[in-house]
Amino acid sequence: MRRVVFNQKGGVGKSSITCNLAAICASHGKKTLVIDLDPQGNSTHYLLGQGTKPEITIADYFSQTVSFNLSPKKPAEFVIPTAYENLSVIASDPELEAIEQKLESRHKIYKLRDLLGKLEKDFDHVFIDTAPALNFYTTSALVCADKVLIPFDCDAFSRHALYNIIEVIGEMREDHNENLEVEGIIANQFQPRANLPAQIIEELVSENHPVLPVYLNQSVKMRESHQACKPLIHFAPSHPLTQQFIELYNLISGDKPATKKTGSKKKTPVTV
Repeated sequence: MRRVVFNQKGGVGKSSITCNLAAICASHGKKTLVIDLDPQGNSTHYLLGQGTKPEITIADYFSQTVSFNLSPKKPAEFVIPTAYENLSVIASDPELEAIEQKLESRHKIYKLRDLLGKLEKDFDHVFIDTAPALNFYTTSALVCADKVLIPFDCDAFSRHALYNIIEVIGEMREDHNENLEVEGIIANQFQPRANLPAQIIEELVSENHPVLPVYLNQSVKMRESHQACKPLIHFAPSHPLTQQFIELYNLISGDKPATKKTGSKKKTPVTV
């Protein structure tokens, strides 16, 4: 299963959602790979530690697709194990920005799909983090993914952007990847005491958008997790936000169907 976490709007929690779902997946005994396609490298730092400079990155893979090399590196050489069992990452690199135009001009849009095809037997699940833009790398991710998760931070600007994102995914399905589907919209940084987020979500549901019935509350614990470079399942396993992530993972994986809306305004607010 290949999932891409995608939103053209920044600050909606793509890296947090990617890494935390992947860490929970790995904790369930699934061989799990995170691919960081954002030049900022937030997922790379989150899983490998701040200041870590991987010797080999996804930029190296893309670079070798546009240059002649007598001994190209094998797909498995780009995979870096993390400190967590069953969880690996293909790291990002700021160099992605420098080589993007060359990759686009040489029509290398299917090279990520080729890479994952060769790693298919090594992993049960792949989670792909993307930059807040529709560029060569996010398009490459959508071309090779099975499902898309769309983080949504419950404000009016995000709502307008959401309609465009769904249209983009529809075009991608029609032109490049007929199996691509929106797995769900993830309400992130949800504020259960506020009226507007609940109202926006209710309206999206009434419009038949696939809002997942697990809402991720806004919490300082997430920032602390980033600072510690530890996904929540390892940093604060009993915290309410961690439990929401577990419920979300269970929902999308089919392990345990969610039966309630975590973080819903009707529930007793969680103090975080």
